[in-house]
Amino acid sequence: MQEKETKDYGAILHDISSSTLCIEDTYMPSSEELRQFNRSLIEAFRSNGGKVEDWDSLLLLTTIGAKSNSTHTTPLVYSLDGDRIFIVAAASGAPKHPDWYHNLIAHPEVTIELGDASQSMRAVVVEGPEYERLFALRAAHIPETLEYQEKTTRRIPIIILEEVD
Repeated sequence: MQEKETKDYGAILHDISSSTLCIEDTYMPSSEELRQFNRSLIEAFRSNGGKVEDWDSLLLLTTIGAKSNSTHTTPLVYSLDGDRIFIVAAASGAPKHPDWYHNLIAHPEVTIELGDASQSMRAVVVEGPEYERLFALRAAHIPETLEYQEKTTRRIPIIILEEVD
């Protein structure tokens, strides 16, 4: 019987994040570095029942491509507003919205993985006073949110994930 190879996902993710995702004022990871990081994070998430060392409040968001109609899975940090889950399309303050945001605008029916469970959800972009309240809540939970908003001229979208009946 062949032994199953065990991977030290914590070390892999640390190596990747230390070498490629140290997002400073002058550095953004390449698309390939980000894809590699996300693949490792998704693999670690799924291999460990949704728990990844040093990553709290992590979910996997699966969208349908706005142009390709193919499925795409992205690891994201989420926040809670009571029992409501919301995500923020900060993209670390990049000048453009992340691809997953464009995907859920085109196809708001998404799937999330939390822990070892999967659930269909509907993505709803937040506007008005609710936006300001949730942005402040997110910034209290993740202070970098304020830095990301300062780095970009775009308004960083906030998206509520509503359960689909």
